[in-house]
Amino acid sequence: MMTPSETKALARTEADRRVDVKAPDRPSVTGKEAAPVLVKLPPPFFVRLSQIAWVMSLLAGAVAIAYLFIIRQAQLPAIADLVRSVDGSRADATYDTAADIVFWSVFTPLVVIVLAQIAMQVSFANRRPNVRWWQFGSVLFLGGLLLIARELVVFGERGLPLERILLIQLGLAALGLLFSLLPQALRWTAREHDIRRGEPVTPAVDGQI
Repeated sequence: MMTPSETKALARTEADRRVDVKAPDRPSVTGKEAAPVLVKLPPPFFVRLSQIAWVMSLLAGAVAIAYLFIIRQAQLPAIADLVRSVDGSRADATYDTAADIVFWSVFTPLVVIVLAQIAMQVSFANRRPNVRWWQFGSVLFLGGLLLIARELVVFGERGLPLERILLIQLGLAALGLLFSLLPQALRWTAREHDIRRGEPVTPAVDGQI
């Protein structure tokens, strides 16, 4: 067993040893890159052109819908005559009802496609994947709807301006889709987020502490 004096000597030696141990150096915080941060950068040039073309197409679609609704009463007799030419053995009220059905069968899809394309534009701005396929389908649908409208509703003197508006709407939509398929726009969508790399941290001077 150790005597009290030996125990005190051993404790003193351990204390001296702890004092002699040098604390490790603090890691340097200068010269290192800061953490990357999410930033909101403006879209590339062709993405902006695509968005402008789509917005103009939607405006043309809104004008077409409003104009078609305004000329509804004037177009209904011509639509009824078109139905009568298929089968003239029905009562006049039947043709009036059929004309209403034909008109709303063209008018309603025009409204739906504009609303759907607005939703697609929101998804495109948020860089949702595969939204271009939906936009492509909407352009094809709009083209088919234009052909149907020309046969059933858009005819006569009042229908000519409407046909031109619908053609403008379709052309602008196709142009917007084309711009969105360019490499610069595709890379922008694939990136999903804009990230800015942090700059190296510089040591603070005395006045900044």
